[in-house]
Parts: sequence; structure tokens; C-alpha cells
Amino acid sequence: MHKLMMGLARTLAIIGGIVLSALILLTCVSILGRLLNGVFHSDFMESIAPGFSRWAISMGVGPVNGDFELVEAGVAFAIFCFLPLCQITAGHASVDILTNSFPKGVNRFLRMVIEIVFAAVLILIAWKLFDGMISKRQYGETTFLLQFPIWWAYALSFVASLAAAVVGLYMAGVRIYEFFTGRILVWDGMEAGH
Repeated sequence: MHKLMMGLARTLAIIGGIVLSALILLTCVSILGRLLNGVFHSDFMESIAPGFSRWAISMGVGPVNGDFELVEAGVAFAIFCFLPLCQITAGHASVDILTNSFPKGVNRFLRMVIEIVFAAVLILIAWKLFDGMISKRQYGETTFLLQFPIWWAYALSFVASLAAAVVGLYMAGVRIYEFFTGRILVWDGMEAGH
């Protein structure tokens, strides 16, 4: 089961990384286009190469239309893609100064409670994204510039958040088992004994 969950988490993280890389490239192209558009509209370029300036502007040199809409939807999706890997590897930020002095049983209890709370929050997020997706679809809301349906972004984020919730439930189950048996099954993403 752990290999399946780790595979799911890694696959989503790779997809999230690809999406994030594409968004970085899109942002760079948009910034470069905006910069070049400003240069071609400048008095300097109009005076030394007016024909070239008009040609470049007519070819569409400028910022990517709707870039912020794509970045907004893509970053939300990427964040939800990274959550399962963060959950299964215990990659969330933690402060261990105090808990390191606690007995092992207390730390197992704390890990169990934290995983249960994380699982509950991930389920809540997935549920609210599903509600939002249904609502946006019913009302036919679209983005301002690109006019793509907003529910598409909600649907992609919902799928990734659902995977995060499944991984969260799995980790909560692992931590509950560990607390009641005293056996460590998963240590920061690795199966015990590996």
C-alpha cells in the first residue's frame, strides 16, 4: 500500500513540477513580450526603425494575453499536486525543540493527532473545492480575458486535492496503527526497515 501511495504522491509532484515550470516559462515570455512591446512603442525605436517597430507590434509582440489567469489556475493546481508528497514524507514545517524531549509514546501520539487533523483538513479542502467546482459550472463563470470556464481550474485542483486527502487518510491510518501497536511503519516517507 505504501508503494502505491508513494507512487501517487511522486507522480502528482512531477506533474505539479511540469506545470510550475511551464508557468515560469509563460511568465518569462510574457515579461519579455511586455518589455519588447514597450521598446517598439518608444520614441527611440519609432525614430530609428519605424517600419520594423510597426511590423513587430502588428505581429503581436507583447505580453501573453491572460497570463495572470493561467498562472493563477496553474499555481493552485501545482500546490495541490505537491501536497501528497509533502504529506507522505512528513515534509510539513515543524518545530521539534520541545517535542524532542518528550517520550516516544507522547511523540507517537502527537504524530497521530497531527496526521488525523491534516487528513480532516485535506478532506475539507477537497469537499469545498468540489462544491466550488459545481457552483462555478452551474453559473457558467469564465475568466475575464481568456473566457475559459473557471470550473476547469477547480476540477484540476479538486482531483489533486482528492489525491492529497487519500494520502492524508492513509498516513492517519498508519499513525493510528503505530500509536496503538508501538511499531513504526513509516518514518518520514520511508517504510520502516528500508
